Amino acid sequence: MFAEVIVDIAHSDVDKIFDYACGEDCAAGMRVAVPFAKGVATGFVMRVKEESGVPPEKIKKILRREDDLPALTEESLLLARRIAERYRVPLALTLRLFLPAEMRTGKVARRYVNVCRLAEGEHPVSPRAKQQLALAAYLREHGEEESARLRERFGGALKAMLDSGAVVSVRRRVLRDPYRGSVSAAPAHTLTAAQQSAVEAVKSGGTVTLIHGVTGSGKTEIYLTLIADALREGKTAIFLVPEISLTPQMLRQLRARFGSEAAILHSGLSAGERFDEWMRLREGDARIAIGARSAVFAPVENVGMIVIDEEHDGSYSSESAPRYSTFDVARLRAEYNGCKLVLGSATPSVETYRRAKEGEFGLVTLSERINARPMPEVRLVDMRQEVRRGNATAFSRILRERLQNCLSEGNQAILFLNRRGYSQTVLCRDCGYVAKCEHCDVALTYHSEEDCLKCHYCGARYKMPPACPACGGRHLGYVGTGTQRVTAELKKMYPSARILRMDTDTVSGKEGHFKILKQFADREADILVGTQMVAKGHDFPSVTLVGILDADMSLHFPDYRSGERTFQLVTQVAGRSGRASAPGEVVLQTYDPENYILRFAARYDYEGFYAHEIALRAATAFPPFAKIVRVMVTGEREDAAVEALKEVYEGLSELYRRESDRFLFFNRMHAPIKRIQNKFRYQVLMRLTGDEALREIYAVCAKIKHKDVLVYVEENPSNLS
Repeated sequence: MFAEVIVDIAHSDVDKIFDYACGEDCAAGMRVAVPFAKGVATGFVMRVKEESGVPPEKIKKILRREDDLPALTEESLLLARRIAERYRVPLALTLRLFLPAEMRTGKVARRYVNVCRLAEGEHPVSPRAKQQLALAAYLREHGEEESARLRERFGGALKAMLDSGAVVSVRRRVLRDPYRGSVSAAPAHTLTAAQQSAVEAVKSGGTVTLIHGVTGSGKTEIYLTLIADALREGKTAIFLVPEISLTPQMLRQLRARFGSEAAILHSGLSAGERFDEWMRLREGDARIAIGARSAVFAPVENVGMIVIDEEHDGSYSSESAPRYSTFDVARLRAEYNGCKLVLGSATPSVETYRRAKEGEFGLVTLSERINARPMPEVRLVDMRQEVRRGNATAFSRILRERLQNCLSEGNQAILFLNRRGYSQTVLCRDCGYVAKCEHCDVALTYHSEEDCLKCHYCGARYKMPPACPACGGRHLGYVGTGTQRVTAELKKMYPSARILRMDTDTVSGKEGHFKILKQFADREADILVGTQMVAKGHDFPSVTLVGILDADMSLHFPDYRSGERTFQLVTQVAGRSGRASAPGEVVLQTYDPENYILRFAARYDYEGFYAHEIALRAATAFPPFAKIVRVMVTGEREDAAVEALKEVYEGLSELYRRESDRFLFFNRMHAPIKRIQNKFRYQVLMRLTGDEALREIYAVCAKIKHKDVLVYVEENPSNLS
């Protein structure tokens, strides 16, 4: 027997099948150790066959299997091939997507402990051996316990009873369970007529259905019902959410409904926890995989339902190789398994909504909240008027009044700000100097609690200078307002209010997000100040006020999606208010109150926004009427990066001259942020009329090989900076 093996080295030079001799116990999907070059490498068995075309004297034997069970399923092997071909990356790189990283490197394995229990039969203990009697009583009550804990508690009594045969020790596998704690069972809710209609539409429709439902319309209950139906049919399910912060919350809902059938996969878990959750799914002990983007590769078989919640979120696009679209992978899995793929959002992406409107996807619309609760009223506040009145703070008069009323009535408020830190930049008012990172071409952010400057791209920290490094001036000022500064100002205005802050500086560890959200949900705080983390998916019944402090910030990014993202962000964060019986209110502060995006958002008018935006995209030939393709060239040496850029540009220029009718735009330039983490960044930017030229673009870039220079292709990148 022979095995076709892909060696786990992500390099184009070894991106090919190697034949090895194997035994009868070898199977496709297994990880194996093989002799390679002058050492030993791990490989993936792609196929087992009876004959090989390689001369016998050149064929080496597989040294050993790394796992008892094939780590990769047939579906995983097929998907890995298709992703590698689609994005022109080594197959080893795509195979890695389906495995926990530490499993590949051998840094994690199943965890076993020794546990002790009383032996069967009579084993008398001397009445004078008090500790042994206590140990026996403990084991009679608890059944069994880890040896290490018993040794700590009962000392030498354990060894004595093991030696006498009164106690036996056995090796037991232990699962490292993330988010431990009892979850009370929760019965399924009775669906409303609209929810039941949505469930039936998904079941009777095609492969993909978009559920466009306003915030609070009950989309989650629809998802859970569809997953329950899949499990009843003996199938599995995948539930994707955009943010790690949402996974523990959703996991608790799934475990309340489905118990241990739900397993969680995301990068915030420890290596052991991630491995054990992955293994539960692979062995069939859990049948629902929940997680952020990477959970789309969960090792479940016979998939019956895939859900992508908040489908519009940019985090569903991978920004590292292979730069895949989660939707594309999910659709491949849905087609392979013959199951349904459900997309859900209160603010679908323009591209997705167009495909649904044109009939490519099914479309279900939920225009009302559960029990017909009204959407919160949105009040636009003109901050220009506030400045004219002498108000230089981040809070308008109306927002301060509404906050005071909210607190007086015993309700809660959320304040949304899209910047973390104390202020956005440090500026010298004498010469105009702006403090910038030494490694990235971006301004530093001041953090008052640590009295330091931080780079939000590479994490570098700098001391706050006592004077301007450029001119020696002492007039250093702060420009912009961050979450830290807003929190400080709130404490001055409302000394008795309990305030929580939620941004990437205040959350840490796998439960960092959840702890803050739980504190707020348990009414341990009155005001939650946060960045985008507070905008999505959270349900706090006592929140009656949402304040949006800088609605304009995302409007003016140099990105064709800036208007769409602003509409989505405002609508999502506004939806956190008034989700219970008390009516909600939203105060939206802006320096551009006449802006059409904000006007549509204030009325929750997605259809009006979509009609305006799709007409604008059609007139300007931007996605979905064209495809933006960016080739990024990055390197620590600028001359090497420029040289690689020239090669890329020359290769693509041939394609441009030959098929210029496919190009709406073609040019090379610095990336908007010229340097990140000491790497210079250049780009070739293209706008194409279709996908026909993509294969050749990838092929041109694959040929560019410069030491220490990375060249990669992005399609409709979610971040153009």
